[in-house]
Amino acid sequence: MAAPLLAEPWASILADERVVHSDVYGARSARLVSVPDDLDPRVVDALERAGIECLYAHQEEALRAAFAGPTIVTTGTASGKSLCFQLPTLEVLCSDPKARALYLYPTKALAQDQARALHRFGMGAQVRPAIYDGDTPREERAAIRKRSNLVLTNPDMLHVGILPNHAAWADLFANLAFVVIDEAHVYRGVFGSHVANVMRRLRRVAARYGTEPRFLLASATIANPLELAERLTGLDQMTLVDVDGAPAAQRTVAMWNPPLTDELLGTRASVLAEAAELLEGLVLEGARTICFMKSRRGVELILRLTVDRLASSDRPELAELVVPYRAGYTPQQRRELERRLTAGEVLAVVATDALELGIDIGSLDAAICVTFPGTVSSLRQMWGRAGRRGRGLAVFLAGEDALDQFFCRHPDEFLGRPVEAAILDHESPQIYAEHLLCAAHEAPLNDEDAGVLGSGWRGYAEELTAAGMLRERVTGFVPRRADDYPAARVALRSATMDSFALIDVQSGELLGQIEAARAYSTVHEGAVYLHLGRSYEVLALDLDARQALLEPFTGDYFTQAKRESFTLVERLHDRRDALGVTLSFGAVAVSETVLGYQRKGLQDHAVIDFKALDLPTVEFSTRALWFELDELVAGEPFPPELLLGALHALEHAQIAVLPLIAMCDRWDIGGLSTNAHPQTGGPTIFIYDGHPGGIGITRRGFDEFGRLVNDARRLIAECPCASGCPSCVQSPKCGNLNEPLSKRGALELLRRLT
Repeated sequence: MAAPLLAEPWASILADERVVHSDVYGARSARLVSVPDDLDPRVVDALERAGIECLYAHQEEALRAAFAGPTIVTTGTASGKSLCFQLPTLEVLCSDPKARALYLYPTKALAQDQARALHRFGMGAQVRPAIYDGDTPREERAAIRKRSNLVLTNPDMLHVGILPNHAAWADLFANLAFVVIDEAHVYRGVFGSHVANVMRRLRRVAARYGTEPRFLLASATIANPLELAERLTGLDQMTLVDVDGAPAAQRTVAMWNPPLTDELLGTRASVLAEAAELLEGLVLEGARTICFMKSRRGVELILRLTVDRLASSDRPELAELVVPYRAGYTPQQRRELERRLTAGEVLAVVATDALELGIDIGSLDAAICVTFPGTVSSLRQMWGRAGRRGRGLAVFLAGEDALDQFFCRHPDEFLGRPVEAAILDHESPQIYAEHLLCAAHEAPLNDEDAGVLGSGWRGYAEELTAAGMLRERVTGFVPRRADDYPAARVALRSATMDSFALIDVQSGELLGQIEAARAYSTVHEGAVYLHLGRSYEVLALDLDARQALLEPFTGDYFTQAKRESFTLVERLHDRRDALGVTLSFGAVAVSETVLGYQRKGLQDHAVIDFKALDLPTVEFSTRALWFELDELVAGEPFPPELLLGALHALEHAQIAVLPLIAMCDRWDIGGLSTNAHPQTGGPTIFIYDGHPGGIGITRRGFDEFGRLVNDARRLIAECPCASGCPSCVQSPKCGNLNEPLSKRGALELLRRLT
């Protein structure tokens, strides 16, 4: 795999002692095929206008598959996936003047990028694309419905604006030939579970107008593309196109670990300062670079530090060629930044993951990812942005987080690690019930819907009728109130109807919503809350008005809630013996009371103070895995003073590594450990989905329990700290403020788990 390093602009960087691993991956040649002879001549002419004289092999394969049935394409970054669904769409729109197509994108920027790409084909008479989203002026919307035969939108607008008003879109639904779902890997967890229901509602409405559109999906590489595509659309017999025929540039991959500043505490040099130093070096060498950071605040700090360093260098004029890209800009600001990036007018961009997805920003030499982005799939997407001029550098800059340091200790395994599985559950009870109400508003629910909505729809409809939300008529179940608009109450990023609105008091802007089950621990009064990468301080949590009032925050501390939790097993779904413990999966009820919160310094994590809170107890049902360790502990005497800390530390470690198996964030998972649970009768560790109803994360952990235990063992055992640190068993979201914890006890438990 490795090859001799060449004299690239980053040679001096690779020689730095902070680079703990580097490899050079060779270039790959393209597999080209001719443009099919049977394509409509107008499509062939459009390809020529766009400078496309031949196709990659996977594009031709996807074209054939698209006409045979539902298809998902999972090839690498910059492999021309867009053409895989553009070609069949253009062909149909040319051959059938009445045909319509619907393209779905998770972000507005992607829709804008695709609209530009479609206009480059110059097919104004046959192909009339238009964007229909929240930024579309109201005075233009009627014309789009009437004239456009290719509508680009997002799942949110489809859910709340198009499906409930399908009569106004009758022409589109009566002639809908293709539905394209781009960046399908984004639709996972709560968001994916919602979107899967929106797709079923789309198929149901289309069927009412007599159409059965073909579904085409494009995704980054994931472990379960066929499963994701089928769960997302509700369609089976999906075709997978995953053999990449596009060329790949030679790429150097490097892992950079900031030096330890305190070996005892496990603290390291500021990852933001290290990123600025690295970015400055690449800019001075003339390498066009993108630097990814999860938080908006982190983006601004890296930018400021980099600009300051360049301004003090021998080339101060380069400071003007480094720009930020993050959410929060106006549409005009975003377009201008995208134009400058594409035109090559800047040398470096510091971005949130808003640029992780497939926006065309021109040729880049280097991509830096600052701290692990949450999934190997996302990391590879970011790295894939570099190397489009025949060479590339991809850097992972580690933080002190447990996973970051785990990867630095296992670079070969990290670089060769399989990508995660994208998890969603469209039948998550609360999410499914919400969309059943939406479907009833769109058309009466009856037995004909079982094929799309699933066989269990009637039981839910009867429960909603008993709750006074539906009523049964001769035509089927309909909303109790004729003026009800249930879609307006369902936010696709939240798992439950019971939620709090997040309001920025400075701008008056509604930032979003957060489900009540998580509100008390994350947006309590005094909390520092991160929303879309930007920090806010919560001024007040209004329980009656169901809203949290926030203002932008620039302080140097963070907050951590102290919670008292209890987990009750409601229903057992599966059980087996595994590694010497009794392992179970099922439905649980979680009750949680937030008692107060600590303020901690950002740099040293030192406790500043503790403030008590008086908040109600929250209860919600979800799904969990749990395992009973009584035999493990009883077989060989275990020091009782270590037991609770050992269970707690093991729980933290398993929650930390579960995202390596399922595409999720550790904040999507909760846990509880006890030395004497009343139902199991002994020491037990619970790991549960942190969203009401559950979304399938812990089911994946149950299925891959051996891997979960093994990853946790290595995470703890290989950390050089003496008694536990943020790189192994401490958790930033621990409800008990990381007390008690026993690293030594956890290692002993893991030794016995064989």
